[in-house]
Amino acid sequence: MSDHNPDNTVSRRIMSHMDLRKVVLIIALFTVAGGEVCKAQEITVAAAADLQFVLQDVAARFQKETGKAVKLSFGSSGNFFQQLQNGAPFDMFFSANLDYPKKLEAAGLTEWGTFYQYASGKIVIWVLNNSKLDLSSGLRSLVNPSVKKIAIANPEHAPYGQAAVAAMKNEKVYDEVADRLVLGENISQTASFVVFGAADAGIVALSLALSPNMKNKGRYIEIPAGEYPPIQQACVVLKSSRQKDTAGAFLNFIKTPAVTELFRAYGFDVPKGSLPQ
Repeated sequence: MSDHNPDNTVSRRIMSHMDLRKVVLIIALFTVAGGEVCKAQEITVAAAADLQFVLQDVAARFQKETGKAVKLSFGSSGNFFQQLQNGAPFDMFFSANLDYPKKLEAAGLTEWGTFYQYASGKIVIWVLNNSKLDLSSGLRSLVNPSVKKIAIANPEHAPYGQAAVAAMKNEKVYDEVADRLVLGENISQTASFVVFGAADAGIVALSLALSPNMKNKGRYIEIPAGEYPPIQQACVVLKSSRQKDTAGAFLNFIKTPAVTELFRAYGFDVPKGSLPQ
């Protein structure tokens, strides 16, 4: 006589389905929780375009050492400043000048005590390797009739563009070349104009001229620092940041000797003993 009971079989199947649903639910909960943990370890950074290569390097080192990720967005400092005033969801802001971070600080939009002057930038005249332009005369070389288009960053919102205009005016060549200027949205786009032949020469950041994307494609001459106001650059942690601990850790990482030397390798000037302002 068989002891098989159909009701017991149905019950076991029901229990089996219930157990499976529990397992699926537990996995889903862990997945969501894990995703939140990963998200909590990531900060978003709005950064000036001249930092495109050095900050990618810094962020990779930071993640390797801490396990915390840095999501980088590059653009013009002025555009980011407007976005941050309107509540753009970034944790940190790396500007190509001091004014924008100071204005955010004055408006109460930054975390107190996080303003830090991390470096000063430099500008150069850059041309492709196949250009016949003689750069030895510096900014005067741009007056050459063969130079039909000169790329600079838009001075309305890009500190590097403001420096370029100041240098040209100081050398009294601005009026002669003003109608040849091609404006990039930021210094990275400005550099790309020259790299891809949309301009014959460009006034770009030294950090980009030394970058992997450009160093073997062209040649440059540095514009003397005395010909334009210092391109002093600062960063801040935003008060709206939800990842202040990670942002603070990244700020401290920026101040380390190894990162300081990395900035210098990319052509930035970093004063020894640089301290928060």
